[in-house]
Amino acid sequence: MLLERFKKYITDNFGLSPTHHHLLLAVSGGIDSVVMVNLFAKAGFNFTIAHCNFQLRGAESARDEAFVRQLGTTYNKEVLVKQFDTKAYATNNKLSIQVAARALRYGWFKELVDRPQTTNDGLTWTVDRGLCTAFVATAHHADDNIETLLMHFFRGCGISGLHGILPKQGPIIRPLLFAKRAEILAYAAEQNLTWVEDSSNATDKYSRNYIRHQIMPLMQSIYPKVDDNLLGNIERFKEVEMVYNQTINSIKTKLLAVKGNETHLPILKLKKQQPLRSIVYEIVKDFGFEATQVDEVLKLLDASNGSFMASATHRLIVNRNWLIIAPKQAEEATNVLIEAGTNEVVFSAGKLVFELLTADRKPSTDNTIATIDAATISFPLLLRPYKTGDYFYPLGMAKKKKLSKFFIDLKLSKTEKEHIWVIESDKRIVWVIGHRIDNRFKLKPSTKNILTISLG
Repeated sequence: MLLERFKKYITDNFGLSPTHHHLLLAVSGGIDSVVMVNLFAKAGFNFTIAHCNFQLRGAESARDEAFVRQLGTTYNKEVLVKQFDTKAYATNNKLSIQVAARALRYGWFKELVDRPQTTNDGLTWTVDRGLCTAFVATAHHADDNIETLLMHFFRGCGISGLHGILPKQGPIIRPLLFAKRAEILAYAAEQNLTWVEDSSNATDKYSRNYIRHQIMPLMQSIYPKVDDNLLGNIERFKEVEMVYNQTINSIKTKLLAVKGNETHLPILKLKKQQPLRSIVYEIVKDFGFEATQVDEVLKLLDASNGSFMASATHRLIVNRNWLIIAPKQAEEATNVLIEAGTNEVVFSAGKLVFELLTADRKPSTDNTIATIDAATISFPLLLRPYKTGDYFYPLGMAKKKKLSKFFIDLKLSKTEKEHIWVIESDKRIVWVIGHRIDNRFKLKPSTKNILTISLG
């Protein structure tokens, strides 16, 4: 019987009990959510109904809202309704309607869970009270899970895309994930339940509907047990993912060195890892890089010093034998790439202003201004903190000198040394910022273009 299986599933997977939990049920008015409401009511749970009106289907959307409000009256439960201007949100955020609706829906659910409220049965849901904790239950079922698996697989995904819909993600639970659509239909008929039909479900305009109406019936004609086979695969993929993640996390622990807001990877050690492509993807995806960028990342491992590529939030920078993952915002990074044409860079020690001049100019005697022969440098430049072992050829000297000895000559304190930054070009220090440029980059009689860098 569906009700008994339902009770067992929510106990085993979520630890829910009628005496300790007040639930928010996401109800569209369709058959799946109507059955979910009925099952929770028969299981003796207190709950509040939450309905999203995306205002996408005109009178039909208004009909759905009215039906859900009436459903609350039938079960004597409070109904919360949120109306969204989904089209405007999608346009303003450059999203598809489906993605926009999902973002709005789950954003509202999070607000409801995070905001303590007193329901009409006198209970208050908060996460810090033992009496009741709010979960949002959605009516996704086994067929939805199969469709999601296929959509992920056809689009291309990592191993995490093969586990389908998870039973629980944060406060979101899916208590019908064990049940097939046919079982839900049979239960609704048995209980004489009524529901509303979303007309968009009948069209093959959306990928999920096409899989449901076209692909799955075809596959069932070839493999009669395809549903059970795919559901079994989902469970196996979940276990495989657990083993996979254990290995990936172990590799990350060995390779990644977190330094402030940056992550450093030794290139030679990384290149020895197998399978390299998968390991690289699992590392860089956490910093906004897509699976389609992995080939470029692999090329970067053999690229010259200063080479880089970017995601929306981070840069991968080759710095000698290290691959540095740094935030794109200069003020947050400790290794900052300076590209040709850059006018200004803000970093933790101040601001650098760059100016390219063609007129004659004498070298600056101000330690906060570097005057450099532009022909001697190659972009991108690297702005970074001084580190042990650094050396340069101080202006006016033909021999190299370690920065540590240079600082002793300047009688800098330990604290002052900790705030020293340098600019580097092709592994050579151009300027110890605020102190002295490297002799190899000084102005000469033959200099035609001058790069000035001012510290502000």
